[in-house]
Amino acid sequence: MQEREKSAGILRENEQWIPGGVVSLNRKSDPNICFVRGKGSKVFDIDGNGYIDYQAGFAASFLGHNDDDVNAAVEATLKDQHLLMGAGPTALEGEFAKLFIESVPYAEKLQITTTGSEATYHAIRIARTVTKRRHIIVMQGGYNGWHNDVACNVISTLDDVGPYTSPGEYPFDSLSAGVPKEHSNLVHIINYNDLESVKYVIGKYDVACILLEPILQNIGMVKPQEGYLQGLRTLADQNGFLLIFDEVKTGFRHALGGYQSLCGVVPDLSTFGKAIANGYPLGVIAGKQKYMDYFVHPEKENRVMIAGTYNAFPLTTAAAIATLKKLRSAEYDVYGHVEKLGSRLESGYMEIFSKLGRSFYVARQGSAFCVYFMDHAPVNYHDVLTSHDFALDVKYRKLLIENGIFNFPAAIKQGSISYAHSLEDIEMTLEATEKVVKLL
Repeated sequence: MQEREKSAGILRENEQWIPGGVVSLNRKSDPNICFVRGKGSKVFDIDGNGYIDYQAGFAASFLGHNDDDVNAAVEATLKDQHLLMGAGPTALEGEFAKLFIESVPYAEKLQITTTGSEATYHAIRIARTVTKRRHIIVMQGGYNGWHNDVACNVISTLDDVGPYTSPGEYPFDSLSAGVPKEHSNLVHIINYNDLESVKYVIGKYDVACILLEPILQNIGMVKPQEGYLQGLRTLADQNGFLLIFDEVKTGFRHALGGYQSLCGVVPDLSTFGKAIANGYPLGVIAGKQKYMDYFVHPEKENRVMIAGTYNAFPLTTAAAIATLKKLRSAEYDVYGHVEKLGSRLESGYMEIFSKLGRSFYVARQGSAFCVYFMDHAPVNYHDVLTSHDFALDVKYRKLLIENGIFNFPAAIKQGSISYAHSLEDIEMTLEATEKVVKLL
């Protein structure tokens, strides 16, 4: 058992000044670990323990912690005294925008935000302005940010949302108090991979948009069934609502052009974050010019506001430029490297978990993965909720932490391989996993 007395002390100290002791309560866990340093594929806590890390800042550190090239770009910008000016355009934001548009073939224009939540907020506003409609559709088990319209229905219980039904929708299971009922009346929650429920909702309400992660990666790794995303595109075109892909987690981790470039389905708008700046705080809303230009619409009643003192903050924009350049470089072959590591981890898991004597399924897309204790690939959140062994999952994760492998100690959280991981890291992870499976 690793000692974590200093971590516990930091939490107790913080609780005197911060409700819960952590400024983002999604980071609070059991065990609570105070990390003080990260480099490459490793993280280290205040008690001196080291871990091979698959949490990666909730999947943000795609190149690895403190990537030398990204940090060098930030340091150079700081040395140039290029910080917050607060007026006028900057060359950095233009350079980033050009690189982004060249990388994401379906995007025509973009705006930069500080977080992914802000980007999804703007996307919904554009959709409501374009369509003159108010209702939106989101996924049970999807996470699209903290704002009122979408802070709902991620890790719900059956008591909260009821049993599986199709076609149909589920109750608004708010993640927060203080959300007015008027918001929940306009938000319709359905299960992923369920086109019939989309038809059901659009038959009852004037829908402005459907907003979804193209792969559900906040409940592990739930992939689209064949024809599902294309079916959404068809329904959007036929019924006049916007299709919005939330690629905050999938974008740039799975492909330079986002998951949309892999599935070949063109959304009207997309949002990005996390891996786009290797963990520095930057988000993007991008899409078709005819929709993005609503930010500068000549008519006030149709002009969508975008503002933010820290939008395209020079240090984070420099980090994003350096990240995109590295992802685009054939010299580094980032996507080939992480695919090789992901494939080895998956095959090793398959061999190890087959000895467990329990049902399991290894879900993976490139560098992102999740081990489910169920006997098939998950189709939607209700499938996970009723098929997966949540208690075993938590026990498995806690034992891995005690053996020097860190992924967030809560069930069905995605694991993330970084470019900084090595084949040796993967083999050490598999050795620890085999040890843990014997204990399970």
